[in-house]
Amino acid sequence: MRLITEKVSVGSSPVIIGGGSRIVVQTMCNTHTDDIGGTLAQCRAMVKAGAQMIRITVPGLQDVPHIKAIRDSLRAEGIYVPIVADIHFSAQTAIEVARVVDKVRINPGNFHKDHNIARERFRELIEVCRECGTAIRIGINHGSLGEYITNLYGNTPQAMAEAAMEWVRMCVEADFRQVVISLKSSNTVSMVQGYRELVAMMQREGTIFPLHVGVTEAGGGDSGRIKSCVGIATLLEEGIGDTIRVSLTEDPVNEIPVASYLAARYSGAAMPQLPERELRMLDAACTWGPKLMRHEIDDIPAEVDPYLRDEIMQAARRRFYKPEYIACPGCGRTMYDLQKAYREVMEKTSCFKDIVIAVMGCIVNGPGEMADADWGYVGEGGGKVSIYKKNVPVLRHVPEDEAPDRLVALIREDRKEQGMQ
Repeated sequence: MRLITEKVSVGSSPVIIGGGSRIVVQTMCNTHTDDIGGTLAQCRAMVKAGAQMIRITVPGLQDVPHIKAIRDSLRAEGIYVPIVADIHFSAQTAIEVARVVDKVRINPGNFHKDHNIARERFRELIEVCRECGTAIRIGINHGSLGEYITNLYGNTPQAMAEAAMEWVRMCVEADFRQVVISLKSSNTVSMVQGYRELVAMMQREGTIFPLHVGVTEAGGGDSGRIKSCVGIATLLEEGIGDTIRVSLTEDPVNEIPVASYLAARYSGAAMPQLPERELRMLDAACTWGPKLMRHEIDDIPAEVDPYLRDEIMQAARRRFYKPEYIACPGCGRTMYDLQKAYREVMEKTSCFKDIVIAVMGCIVNGPGEMADADWGYVGEGGGKVSIYKKNVPVLRHVPEDEAPDRLVALIREDRKEQGMQ
């Protein structure tokens, strides 16, 4: 049974999130926001593929006019899909862009290092959103919780839920109800535990805001699709989730059929036309993944394709047969050819096991978002890459054409020192 949440209306031709409505499918542009023509073209393709909501990064105040121009152009073409501004760190950018978009995605805890100032800026944002009819998504990510919350609760699923609840309470106190919440992690277990804890907290306090569900930095190809389905389906089977995004390190249009499949399977939306192989893969992930995540089973029946068994077991973090890759889908902050880098890193490191490697698009957000990784590979821009061991940079300004081999050399040296093959 679906969890009944508050009903949030987004956009002038409103899309309804929560309140028992069907699951809303969304995605995010990976173009640079100042490339208005390129972003418009991507938005058109997304809408044609079935996207019901589109997020666009707004790195700073200079990009507020660009996202306004994109939204205005889409409206002039008769495309009324809600536009969501993705903001990191800058409270002033969030406040200004809230006047020209349908929804703002923020993590208020990152608005300022002084937590009291961050709270004041969030209050300002709430009032602007109330005035302009703009919805808010409070987006908490496992790898970017901030010192205030990690000092209290560590870098844990509970910390994600506790971080979200502070801002939930502020919205309730202000009687602002146009709110959606997300708790993202690349680790399916952490992601599911975080949402469960958050729902329990909101139920105890009497206000349950709609939930945006997704596995962040899921990677690409079969692995990214399977990991996304395992995490998202586990929550949807428990009635948790009102809007979803499948984050793939690919053309974002490719995310939409997978999300549409999940929306159809769990809320009665129209089933997309999918190739038979992909349909079998998604069905297997949704059939067996949630059972593994809930520890109802410890293995998948032998008659299931061995490749799918391995992939689903790994996605549920029950058995690892290859490296685990964390890779962001890319956005307007991405500093290099992320999809190419992801493919090269996978090819070079496929020989390793029991290792987690993150391939991230930018130096601004990447280091925080790869909290679970043993090694990180982060674009700096200007044809250079930084390589991290855990969350510590060990090499900076490595030329892109040398970086995959330098990463492999570091991994081999580290494993040799530990007496590993």
